[in-house]
Amino acid sequence: MDQRVSAVVSDQPGFAATWKAKLFEYSWLRGASGQYVNFEVLVQDALSYAARAHRVTLSEAARAELESAFTELAPWPDSAHVLERLRARGLKLAPLANFAPRMIERLLGHSKLLDHFDARISTDQAQSYKPAPRAYALAEATFKLPRQRIAFAAFGGWDAAGASWFGFPTFWVNRLGQPPEELGPIEASGPDLTALERWLE
Repeated sequence: MDQRVSAVVSDQPGFAATWKAKLFEYSWLRGASGQYVNFEVLVQDALSYAARAHRVTLSEAARAELESAFTELAPWPDSAHVLERLRARGLKLAPLANFAPRMIERLLGHSKLLDHFDARISTDQAQSYKPAPRAYALAEATFKLPRQRIAFAAFGGWDAAGASWFGFPTFWVNRLGQPPEELGPIEASGPDLTALERWLE
């Protein structure tokens, strides 16, 4: 994603970092105060802030190009194969994302992973964002299972912490080799989906 931003805003180092940081900040502020808007609006608002902070004027075409970066990410190389093996074992799979519903559809469609999931869960249904408990509770409602029987795999350490607090058996897919957060223990972690697969066994 950073390369995509650099291609559009080439002379503004730190633009992508400002945009992403403000996006997380807005989601947490709005979540904590009950001022919900869907994730597409958060993306747009955080982008407007980043443009002002870096004194960049964005055309409509540039804004559209940048916003599309969230739904045109390349999948990690192990994604399709591991997901196929997990489904072959009879596991039911779903992303549980802060993305708005059509963002999830676009992302999975672009990645050619739509058919790998039994459901697609947007926290928009809960009018909140992870790590709010009611966002994680959508998985229980979707699969009609108690949280103790739902394995949760998180990319971010904060998401792994939130899922653990909720009561999911949680695996942190720590692809970037980040240090553990000071938010309590996570049940297990590893560098990729193959490690997740071993943990599930």
